[in-house]
Amino acid sequence: MDGKVLQNFQKSFVQVQDILDQNRLLINEINQNHESKQADHLGRNVGLIRELNNNIRTVASLYGGLSHSFARSVDASSEGESTGTLRSDGKANNQKRFRCE
Repeated sequence: MDGKVLQNFQKSFVQVQDILDQNRLLINEINQNHESKQADHLGRNVGLIRELNNNIRTVASLYGGLSHSFARSVDASSEGESTGTLRSDGKANNQKRFRCE
C-alpha cells in the first residue's frame, strides 16, 4: 500500500475513534438522565439518542468507506503483481515474468 492510502486509513480510524469517544460520553449522559427520572432530563435524552444514532450511522459509513478503499487497494496491488508494474496512468506495463526451472 502506498503512503496516501495509509494516511487515509489513519485519518478514518482517528475519526471513528473520536466519534466512539463522543458516543461513550453521550451514553453516560443518557444513563444519568434516565436514572434521575426528571422530566427535563428525560426530554433531553431524545436529542441525545438522535445524536448517538447519527454518530453510529457515521461510524458505519466510515467503516464502509474503509472496507471499500482497502478492497480497492488490495485489488490494485494484486493486479500490479500479476500483470507486472502499473504505469502512472494506472495501466499495466504487461511485463512477463519468467521462472527459472
